[in-house]
Amino acid sequence: MGYSPGEHQDVAHVFQIDPATKRNWLPASKHAVTVSFFYDDGRNVYRIISVGGTKAIINSTITPNMTFTKTSQKFGQWADSRANTVYGLGFSTEQQLQQFADQFKEVKEAARLAREKSQERFELANPALNIASEERHSPPLLTVNGPGEEKLFRSKSAEVELTAEKERVKKMLSEGSMCEINLEAELFTLQDSNAKLVAALQEANSSVEQWKKQLVEYQEETDHLRDQVAELEAQLGRPAAAPTAQEELSQSVEELKALLSSKDQEIHSLQSKKTDVSELQKEREETMQRLQDIERRNTELEDQVQSAEKTLASSQEEQAQAEVEVQRIIEVLDVKICDLNDLRQSLAKLIDK
Repeated sequence: MGYSPGEHQDVAHVFQIDPATKRNWLPASKHAVTVSFFYDDGRNVYRIISVGGTKAIINSTITPNMTFTKTSQKFGQWADSRANTVYGLGFSTEQQLQQFADQFKEVKEAARLAREKSQERFELANPALNIASEERHSPPLLTVNGPGEEKLFRSKSAEVELTAEKERVKKMLSEGSMCEINLEAELFTLQDSNAKLVAALQEANSSVEQWKKQLVEYQEETDHLRDQVAELEAQLGRPAAAPTAQEELSQSVEELKALLSSKDQEIHSLQSKKTDVSELQKEREETMQRLQDIERRNTELEDQVQSAEKTLASSQEEQAQAEVEVQRIIEVLDVKICDLNDLRQSLAKLIDK
């Protein structure tokens, strides 16, 4: 199975994880860009390529141990250890995200097969390397402290409690980070929807202005037609009118009535379109409310993470104090041992006398 740069392409917003915090997403492009699967014949590897302007936004080599994770309905991510980063893609629909995930899985399987074939050919060409690889994978020797190294005696119960506290704080920090990443992905989706709603609302508002102008013109034209109809009806009521003229006037009246009816229908359709604009306005307000709720939840998570970091710092400070106290006790014991040794030597001298 082979891929070329244009064989499978997707359009998505590209993000990279912040290298400083490892929690926040940084946009790699201002707009949605093309993301393609690419097969490198020279190196026999599969890549994910995305180019924005004159620079490569994504150049990730797919390995069998990579995993593409869907963190929301329209957002997914994967980690690239060689590039030392995490890539995130935001799609406009859930179907596009699923298609990319399926393609990623298929290409990852192809990369695994290509690696296995490459290893088999390499091992057949170099049989002596099998022995060297077995030697390299031999278990390491165990090392122990020598007699000259210092040993620190600690309270086992205190150390166990501090270790448990550290694990609990680390778990809270990791859960907070994952929740924050998921919330940022959902925030991106809502912002995208809000932008679309704002564009649709602006377009609807401009259409409303045009409809209002048309409505005024139609109403003026309708009033004018009604005046003509009234004038023609008045002319029809005159006895001096000729029969042919009456027939022409009757036909004109019917045509004007038909035109008046069509204008009334157009006015009714324009008035019904006003409800669509109000629905768009309501949906935009709901989206803004959801954005505010997510920002509030994000702030609460940041407060929890800060509290957990303070707890970890206090635990480390308590551990340092405990170590100082243990060291002080050891020094006191050393002094007592020296005193006992002096006392023993004094008693031994008395016995010898």
